[in-house]
Amino acid sequence: MALSPTAAQRRVIDAADPATGRLRGTEAQLAALVKRGLAFRHPRPPHDHFLTPAGHRIRESPAEPRTPTASGPAAPSAAPAADGVFAARVGGEEAVPGATGPARLREVRGAWQGLLELRRMTHSDGSTDRPCGWERTHLVRAAALALEAAGHRPAGPDGADGYRVRATPQPEAVAVYEPDGTALRDCGATLEGAGWQVGEYTEPRTRVRYLLASPRKV
Repeated sequence: MALSPTAAQRRVIDAADPATGRLRGTEAQLAALVKRGLAFRHPRPPHDHFLTPAGHRIRESPAEPRTPTASGPAAPSAAPAADGVFAARVGGEEAVPGATGPARLREVRGAWQGLLELRRMTHSDGSTDRPCGWERTHLVRAAALALEAAGHRPAGPDGADGYRVRATPQPEAVAVYEPDGTALRDCGATLEGAGWQVGEYTEPRTRVRYLLASPRKV
């Protein structure tokens, strides 16, 4: 979990760009926010600093003192949900406060940008067009993040409408369900654009159409 910012750092957070989370401040202030897991430094020039999902949450919360934790800084935003703070919606979850609205959209956007940075930093060629190692070990969460970040609607608790991402017995593959055929194909197009190999299939017994998606390797 991220450490609480000081009053001066909170002012820097509050002044961040509301859409991109881009920060302005002194080098010391920005470095301190990175240490606390509330910001990350872009690895390429001009090396701007941006809020992590945890930083966005603090920006949206009342400016009240918070108790520091002893667990140290959060994992870099380039590994979304690796610290258990953020999780993309896989579909079918119970409704929770903050699951929709502008704050959620910014959080999802920040997590997706962080994932692209992780791809850039971990691929030897610096590419962002295919999944990275984190995604291959968190298949359901990675596919769900790609879908939610692209604006697809996750299914509610009844599973009647919206996408649902589920694990499969196959290695490096997830199944994506969406009752609407057009929406299902749109989900497939999104995953392909995010670097996944996608095929559409029909369950023999139920005749339900679904996608089988695997991270593309090259």
